[in-house]
Amino acid sequence: MRVLVVGSGGREHALCWKLKESPLVTALFCAPGNAGTRDVAFNVDIPVTNVGALALWAVENQIDLTVVGPEDPLSRGIANVFEEHGLRIVGPVKEAALLESSKSFAKEIMLKCGVSTPAGAVFTDHAAAKAYVLEHGAPIVVKADGLCAGKGVVVAETVDEAVAALDEFMLQERFGSSGATVVLEERIVGEEASVIVLVDGETILPLVVSQDYKRLKDNGLGPNTGGMGAISPTPVLGEKRLETLVGEIFGPVVAELRSRGIRYRGFLYAGVIVDREGVVRVLEFNCRLGDPETEVILMRLKSDLVEALDALSRGRLKSIELHWKTEAAACVVLASGGYPGEVDDGKMISGLFPPEPGLVVFHAGTVPEGELAKTKGGRVLTVSALGDTLNQAVRRAYEGVQRISFDGMQYRGDIGGGRW
Repeated sequence: MRVLVVGSGGREHALCWKLKESPLVTALFCAPGNAGTRDVAFNVDIPVTNVGALALWAVENQIDLTVVGPEDPLSRGIANVFEEHGLRIVGPVKEAALLESSKSFAKEIMLKCGVSTPAGAVFTDHAAAKAYVLEHGAPIVVKADGLCAGKGVVVAETVDEAVAALDEFMLQERFGSSGATVVLEERIVGEEASVIVLVDGETILPLVVSQDYKRLKDNGLGPNTGGMGAISPTPVLGEKRLETLVGEIFGPVVAELRSRGIRYRGFLYAGVIVDREGVVRVLEFNCRLGDPETEVILMRLKSDLVEALDALSRGRLKSIELHWKTEAAACVVLASGGYPGEVDDGKMISGLFPPEPGLVVFHAGTVPEGELAKTKGGRVLTVSALGDTLNQAVRRAYEGVQRISFDGMQYRGDIGGGRW
């Protein structure tokens, strides 16, 4: 099979790395890719936003299966365009991808089919939203409705902080039209986890549970980011609860979409929070694999990923059974100085090393510089490791981190609950 991966981050490098293992793959491409994907795939210089050009290239190059990494092309309808060209693709159509590209749509779907989610309200008027905050007080969660690269959520501890977020989103237009509508939610105290499944329209097949670390700094401090590290499994949510969650969360949502004439095919990610009483609530949906969760989930996967995704694209997921390694996995993200704000690109990276058994460096914001690589973007690299225990996996990941350096490099030292 000739396979195309769309994207340029750590998630896409991890996908290419895992897909490359399959004997079913005869050629592997990544568009546009990064300095790491060039070692396992052929990079294709087409941006993820140009879905028409990607479809034409896939037709011309006889691509059998395309796997979409990031959310932007999904929200632009890449699955619709590919299907119109007779191409098989792993990713939901634009109408289904609204679960991620519109938090208000996701909220409506959850409430309609009885999925447990924090109480809240949707606003398009700044004055009305501000009045709601003043009435309900803080802490409160402020969410921009549209896509904001994982940065459109503010957990406001005070009313002033919440109003400032509203001003930033709705008046100052930090995220453009994505912040014109906001969702205000009660803040739930608890621990978050990531639950990701494969869906072929009917059958739902869960992956192992993981947990990411969204705040920039240790102890959950600092601004929200796209994710600074991840672990799998997580003590927050045991694997035994997966079957129950599939029935309580994913089944009703997929069925509700189907009742609206929308067939969901692809990855579906529920970001959940488990409160002190053990109640699970859905905070958000993503319509693709998480990043950096992918970089731990795929480390643990024993099964042939191509076989599973091929079956998904054909509506035959019922025939697939996934097998997992017993080892734990952990990853640590290395980010540019200034992230998640403005960053300086072009920093040379030293200390990069090729994959070792149970230890891999996945590239995210990198571009080639001869045989070397330099930074381009906020999250630059993800160091992922396996271990017999979670503590061993975490320790090994941080040992890998210590081998790498670039000007301004920053990372959390408490992934997995330790201090490194």
